[in-house]
Amino acid sequence: MIGEIPGVPVGQTYASRVLASEAKVHRPRIAGICGTKATGAESIVLSGGYKDDEDLGDLIIYTGHGGQDGAGNQISDQSLDDSGNAALVTSHLQGLPVRVIRGSKSESIYAPQSGYRYDGLYRVASYGSKLGIDGHLIWQFRMEAALDTPIPAITDAQLPVEPPQDDVEAPAGKDVPERVSSNVQRIVRSSRVKNAVKRWHRDQCQVCGITIETPGGRYSEGAHVQALGRPHNGPDRTDNVLCLCPNCHVKLDVGAIVIEDNLTVIENGFPAGSLRTHPQHTLSLECIRSHRERWRR
Repeated sequence: MIGEIPGVPVGQTYASRVLASEAKVHRPRIAGICGTKATGAESIVLSGGYKDDEDLGDLIIYTGHGGQDGAGNQISDQSLDDSGNAALVTSHLQGLPVRVIRGSKSESIYAPQSGYRYDGLYRVASYGSKLGIDGHLIWQFRMEAALDTPIPAITDAQLPVEPPQDDVEAPAGKDVPERVSSNVQRIVRSSRVKNAVKRWHRDQCQVCGITIETPGGRYSEGAHVQALGRPHNGPDRTDNVLCLCPNCHVKLDVGAIVIEDNLTVIENGFPAGSLRTHPQHTLSLECIRSHRERWRR
């Protein structure tokens, strides 16, 4: 099951992996990644299994699976062919959420004091490889907290203890501190809408025709023609989404590309061919006109 488990709130604790498995929060009782290349990753456990992990609360640099000995040392290279690593790649390419469970064995200040805790949904923002601490190739996945996923509280017992320092001079400070007012709102975008468009076009860019192949599969981006945020207030529907490569996505967002009613692509004022179409993918002329008028003012 991808996403939330009905009846399981963020912060739910479990005394053991067995209990977490029985609750279907993280089904494997040993493996740290649950999922396959075909379905994507259901969940991961962050519990001190890999030296290269980093836990910053709402951002996790998660080390993939494979290549370790029984003592937790990396003795060989990791591979994206591993089912768990391939599952996380699929989650990235398809924008699927992943459940994160933290265990008490982790050295993170966000880890629970005992057992395991379900800490909400995260998205695989990117991934890449590097030489790990033990000198072997590892794959790491940048995981960012999804909307409404709270950062776990830090208890005093988890904070690092530092010796007192008597030689630190007090900073001057300010009599009247500056105040900054900030109000942040996020649009909840439907992954299903974007993924449908991307599947129809088999990840081929509708503007330039490029198909990006990665070690984990094809990559493309779902781009809203009429922006969702204020003051544009575009709809989150397939008729307002294009399948684009990252370059063309940026061009669309900054107005370097606009689209005529006859689906001619205009790039920097000059015709650049026709937008690629698919029989199942109709487009809203209202959204196309809204985008074009925005950038031709």
